[in-house]
Amino acid sequence: MLFLPMQNNVLILDFGSQYTQLIARRVRELNIFCEIKPYNKLPEDLSSYKAVILSGSPFSVRATDAPHPDLSQIRGKKPLLGVCYGAQYLSHFNGGQVAASNTREYGRANLSYIKSDEPFFEGISEGSQVWMSHADTIKELPKNAVHLASTSDVEHVAFKFKGEDTYAIQFHPEVYHTTDGKLLLENFLVKIAGVAQTWTPNAFIETTVASLVKTIGNDKVILGLSGGVDSTVAAVLLHKAIGKHLHCIFVNNGLLRKNEFQEVLDQYEHMGLNVKGVDASARFLDALAGESDPEKKRKIIGRVFIEVFDDEAHKVKDAKWLAQGTIYPDVIESVSATGGPSETIKSHHNVGGLPDFMKLKVVEPLKMLFKDEVRRVGTSMDIDPERLGRHPFPGPGLAIRILGDITREKVAILQEVDAIFINGLREWGLYDSVWQAGAILLPVHSVGVMGDERTYEKCVALRAVESTDGMTADWVNLPYEFLQKTSNDIINKVPGVNRVVYDISSKPPATIEWE
Repeated sequence: MLFLPMQNNVLILDFGSQYTQLIARRVRELNIFCEIKPYNKLPEDLSSYKAVILSGSPFSVRATDAPHPDLSQIRGKKPLLGVCYGAQYLSHFNGGQVAASNTREYGRANLSYIKSDEPFFEGISEGSQVWMSHADTIKELPKNAVHLASTSDVEHVAFKFKGEDTYAIQFHPEVYHTTDGKLLLENFLVKIAGVAQTWTPNAFIETTVASLVKTIGNDKVILGLSGGVDSTVAAVLLHKAIGKHLHCIFVNNGLLRKNEFQEVLDQYEHMGLNVKGVDASARFLDALAGESDPEKKRKIIGRVFIEVFDDEAHKVKDAKWLAQGTIYPDVIESVSATGGPSETIKSHHNVGGLPDFMKLKVVEPLKMLFKDEVRRVGTSMDIDPERLGRHPFPGPGLAIRILGDITREKVAILQEVDAIFINGLREWGLYDSVWQAGAILLPVHSVGVMGDERTYEKCVALRAVESTDGMTADWVNLPYEFLQKTSNDIINKVPGVNRVVYDISSKPPATIEWE
């Protein structure tokens, strides 16, 4: 198992808050390494952690089933910051009073009082905007607590305990709407806790390569490339560590974008990687014939991928390791505050979740990185910016952008439509302002007129969203002139399509993909 020795860690205990990942992202932005753990799965060895943060929660501390961690090895021994639920927890179980709020405590608020000589608020002035999101409020401070800040509606917005570096705030410093949130986290972590700001892309590369060399040695490693950012950065990291012992396999499932199979192979060739391209498109499309159920299509693609990948893996003699481009959000999603960690490799990973019969040990060099950190690491390794800026593309490819059954004719139509849309975004300078874009082939025909003739042809939907991590997304307000030209080009250049629509749904309630 890959081990990354980090001695300037911050531990974030997750109580199930929707904002927990944001806390980690803000901490990482300070060049400080941090990890998220469920509140009920505390690491046995806490020696590497320089500070601890308690997250918010959908629970109430007054509930009988409220999360109740054992902080005996943390409280008073390490700098501790409680956020929202974390603050209420520190109050409720230490002699304070927490009750249901009788005033609105959701949304923007402004600090009306700050204790002037408190280093926790250094550089932050009264009037600074904060973001509230809680139904309970602290009515009375716990024993030995010092009042640090208030808003006009909430008296005990912040407090600390005498004689220890334990702080508590009822607002969320991690969200964008708390204007001085990053500074406040920096005050706590750097000035109070003394955490070194050494978490940089170059430090990660150096540490990871050394760890890979130590862990893998001269063993052979197989990596399923997808052509995307994560698998590419993972491949370059592994190549730095083990060179020719890395064997990359790029499978064409027949559902890639137009000309993508050869273009990706050409790009990898210039990167010096040992890559084998396998064209299994006929095998995938034959297996999908006649199937229209989205989940069954996904399962068919996953099954055939495993079969193809297993066939190719057996051609690499004495392979011992399977490498995956798993990133930190994947890891976090497999761990819940109530259910604990999952031992299952998620099926959406690059290699589809390989079964036990392959007998390969798993190595995941990116499993502690967020997507933006993966891109920064790639930049530090001089990977082509165009490849690092590539939009996410679903593992099942165009299969989940063709609603209904899959045929070779439908794939060819959608590849042409997608190429016009994506190339147009690039030509108009819009590609980098969009997080993900694609076209969807709808299972409907509509009447149209071309020349003097009536047509009855297919309809396609265009989709473009902006996001940071795909968890939420807003549709992009693309220029009408661009949409007009793109629609005209598609209808004129792609036989079989006579209508184009644009999807203006956000996530939630919709999802990014249609299937």
